[in-house]
Amino acid sequence: MTDRQAQLDQSIQRIVEAIDRDSSVSLSVQLKGAIEFGIALGDLPAGARMPSVRQMAGMLGMSPVTVSGVYSTLQGAGHIEARVGSGTFVREAVAGRPVADLRDLDRRIAELVDLGRKLGIGPAELATRISHSGNRPPQALRLLMLGNFHATTASYADALQPFLAPQDQIFITTLQDGHGPDACPDPDLVIAPRTLLPQAAGMFPRAECFGLTLIPDQATRVSLATVSPDARVVAYSYFPGFVTSMKAGVIRFAPHVTRLTMVVHGDPEAEAQLAAADVIVYASGTERLFTDLPPGQSSFEYHHTPDSNAVRSELVPMLEALRIRPPGRKEPAP
Repeated sequence: MTDRQAQLDQSIQRIVEAIDRDSSVSLSVQLKGAIEFGIALGDLPAGARMPSVRQMAGMLGMSPVTVSGVYSTLQGAGHIEARVGSGTFVREAVAGRPVADLRDLDRRIAELVDLGRKLGIGPAELATRISHSGNRPPQALRLLMLGNFHATTASYADALQPFLAPQDQIFITTLQDGHGPDACPDPDLVIAPRTLLPQAAGMFPRAECFGLTLIPDQATRVSLATVSPDARVVAYSYFPGFVTSMKAGVIRFAPHVTRLTMVVHGDPEAEAQLAAADVIVYASGTERLFTDLPPGQSSFEYHHTPDSNAVRSELVPMLEALRIRPPGRKEPAP
């Protein structure tokens, strides 16, 4: 079994443990959201094989029809893909530029390096020759970061800055802003959390889109690890589809917490559940609800940040390929 398949199997098991039959959120919405956010957060790695519909239904005690409907929806959104005779797999993160093309580029570079060695040209001289092969400097890029909430979207953009060239520009917009192309006319690349790739492609049909992998940031992991084992913990999410993924994350980083309740925005019992909590863990975008807590009650944000490993291995090569593309040339929309 490969490492990524083992990672997927462990993440699926956490999803199974996190599904809540007593929640006001339907089982199908819980499962769809858990898989969708699991892919976006890198817990369900690209290329790994998903359980079959019958296997997943058996693990969850759900109807195969329900699981099949969830899989069909996720496949339509581009998160998973069915391969005839092989099964269902998590799709690659890049929209509009298949990772296979980047791997082909890496293969050709390796062949070029090998040819250089045969001619007595080392990697350093080869790199110099490549850098001077054109008469124009690398292009400055116009990037657009798309998210759900402005503050979190801005934090994602800030985290990406160290990976950009000084001349690059990164703009910010959210689904709530509704600015669409006006936020950044003719961007070279639209970057969005993987869960928002379908919306990004719809808002910017002429632009290439990249799905950003997110992970809970260090402050969130530390906060979860330091929660008292005796604490009554309530985790609050604005989106019904995120509650199961959030619960799975709390289980992963705070396995010692046994008194955990999930609450979703609009739940009629939300106010009573929150009032009884010792610790409130709130999803990004809901922080304004927890600015004035009673004595003895604490809270912290369940905040994500771009996965630096995925940024280096997936986003940076894509930026470099865009940077040397002839001016005015756009790849055809998929």
